[in-house]
Amino acid sequence: MKLSGIQPIQEGKVNLNEQEVWIDGNSYRNKELSFDIPITGTIYGTLLNYRNAYTQLKEAMYQEPYQAPPQAPVLYIKPQNTLIAAGSLIPIPEEEQELDMGAALGVVIGKTASKIDEFHALDFVEGYTIVNDVSIPHDSVYRPPVKEKARDGFCPVGPWIMSKTAVHNPNELEIRVLVNGELRQKSNTNQLIRSVEKLLADITEFMTLAKGDVLLVGVPENPPRVKAKDHIHIEIDQIGVLENTIATEKASVGGRL
Repeated sequence: MKLSGIQPIQEGKVNLNEQEVWIDGNSYRNKELSFDIPITGTIYGTLLNYRNAYTQLKEAMYQEPYQAPPQAPVLYIKPQNTLIAAGSLIPIPEEEQELDMGAALGVVIGKTASKIDEFHALDFVEGYTIVNDVSIPHDSVYRPPVKEKARDGFCPVGPWIMSKTAVHNPNELEIRVLVNGELRQKSNTNQLIRSVEKLLADITEFMTLAKGDVLLVGVPENPPRVKAKDHIHIEIDQIGVLENTIATEKASVGGRL
């Protein structure tokens, strides 16, 4: 994990049930700590990797200009300007009324991965984190529009990187999204079309992933739609909770919960 104002990334122990963090022998409640962005590499998103999200758009894939479903993973980048930490405010552009919350499992790469096979894929993983792939609602099929997905502050990450040894099976993790305390989305990584191992193998067949890079395995169907002042709580089993609040662009500069 990385704490605000402290340069090195620190190791700690987390009790997810008690919402407690141990650092250097001292115990803290999660809400007592100010977390910084815990990752250092590039974030790659994956489209259409949840079965129901794929099914919803399948008919459109056969229309112009594509005329057929994609055969390889469809990727995009969440650039540095989009990254914010747990607890930071998510800015909603002044001209927009709502945003989509894209709850995603982030796979953090632990060493250079190129042309790896499924069987050894997890050997290249350092751990897992939670990412909110925020978007302005749009109708794109599987060619993501930069204007809607790469706005400043559109990628909350954290609060930490959970070691892979603490996660029993990345392909069997329940994901819950609560908005203002109300459960608005429930999904599971067992609905992935490509498993974590298969996704890593297929992507590294044509590009290298470097230590610190983060691969989002996908966003479930029907992402919750939110507005200014809404509180977002994304929880992934065995990893933790990522919380942020929506604010107008003018109100959100440098803001935290």
